[in-house]
Amino acid sequence: MKKIDDYEKMAVVNPGAAGIDVGSRSHFVCINQAEGGVREFGCYTNDLQELCDWLINNQVKTVALESTGSYFRPLLVLLQANGLNPLLVNGKYTKNVKGKKTDMMDCQWIQKLHSLGMLEGSFIPDLFTETLRQYCRHRSSLVADASGYINKMQKALRMTNIRLDSALADIVGTSGTVIIEAILKGERDPQKLASLTSGRVKKSKEEIALALTGDWREEYLFELKQSYELYLYLQQKIQECDQEIGQLLDKKIEENEKPNGEARLIYHGRKRRAYQKNEIKIYIVTLSYQLSAGVDLSEIEGIGNGTLLALLSEVGTDMSAFPTAKHFASWLHLSPNNKKTGGKVFARRTQKGKNKLADALRHAANAIGNKKDGSLNQFFKRIAIKKGRVSAITATARKIAVIIYNMLTKKEAYRPIDQTLYQHKIRAGQIRSLQNKINRLKVIPEEISFLTF
Repeated sequence: MKKIDDYEKMAVVNPGAAGIDVGSRSHFVCINQAEGGVREFGCYTNDLQELCDWLINNQVKTVALESTGSYFRPLLVLLQANGLNPLLVNGKYTKNVKGKKTDMMDCQWIQKLHSLGMLEGSFIPDLFTETLRQYCRHRSSLVADASGYINKMQKALRMTNIRLDSALADIVGTSGTVIIEAILKGERDPQKLASLTSGRVKKSKEEIALALTGDWREEYLFELKQSYELYLYLQQKIQECDQEIGQLLDKKIEENEKPNGEARLIYHGRKRRAYQKNEIKIYIVTLSYQLSAGVDLSEIEGIGNGTLLALLSEVGTDMSAFPTAKHFASWLHLSPNNKKTGGKVFARRTQKGKNKLADALRHAANAIGNKKDGSLNQFFKRIAIKKGRVSAITATARKIAVIIYNMLTKKEAYRPIDQTLYQHKIRAGQIRSLQNKINRLKVIPEEISFLTF
């Protein structure tokens, strides 16, 4: 009988590999499985530099660490600066075996997996993309906070039975802002407040006056006043954030310009449209055209300012980190996670996970589904009829991601398939499917002619 020791051991793929269990107050580092191969370091800058020096002195070539919250970020930057080739790993791929769990055992387990080549790194953007991502995510949080104060203003008015939200589509629009400011200055006459609305409001002045008649209670007016002031303050901060984003993008475009003095790429695509509410007041279409060396991504149906900004801030225009379009779609969690056993697929659900670019692509796909024509709209409707609107949104978002990947990697323009040709292609597939079914059933022409009568 063959002994266990005689079996071939797993080969070491990454010699000189280390593993780090990242924590909020300290980090446990393992350089080998021998006694004394684990040390604990603090989270201060001097501690992190000491950690890197210890790894270098022990001839460590690559380090694997978990993406734990935001605690890994300063350590990752220092590891990159010291040339230690860090591998950022999703925490679900480094789960330990059952039993007693400690920080020391976790770092040893990570080191073992990394040395055997069983870990795959996460996508790490370049410095420009990471900087732009931080600005954009901060802006999104400001917009969310501002929306929260709009809800508080609506609630404060509703508690006094002032139904400004029923009279106007947007209480912080042009007419709504004028009315709220008049209320805060002491105006209580419904007729005068209704007369402040612009001519574009669909409801009559009489109906608006009825909506602005209520019980003016001081505690709710005080809440309205402070919520409105905080809303204006947040809007100011959003504008400052937009300016920083614009300056960062302009600086990047200037750095990408060729030293021989060639003129900057000029965008001659579609005309600029009016900005929507909460949309960044920068024409990202032109900037993305210049950053991608002349690739006009706005030609894709449903792609606008918001989607392009999400693309630039989350991934950038360099797709070299993804070998194929399928890898890109899988990273976005837009591809089915097929699970097989016994040669049969028993699960096809897409993986769960938060991805801001995937959310932006889903919003674009939903907008495509609301259109009346277009090649992507036909694809959306075909999937929606078979599997429902939710599946159609995910499938269309994946299709948009593949188109974006091919345009950026191949530097090609978007060429949508002709609608007539698309219908002909679908019909040809249906006929082919019917023909295969007839062949499987071994139907003879006489039977077909009999069934027609």
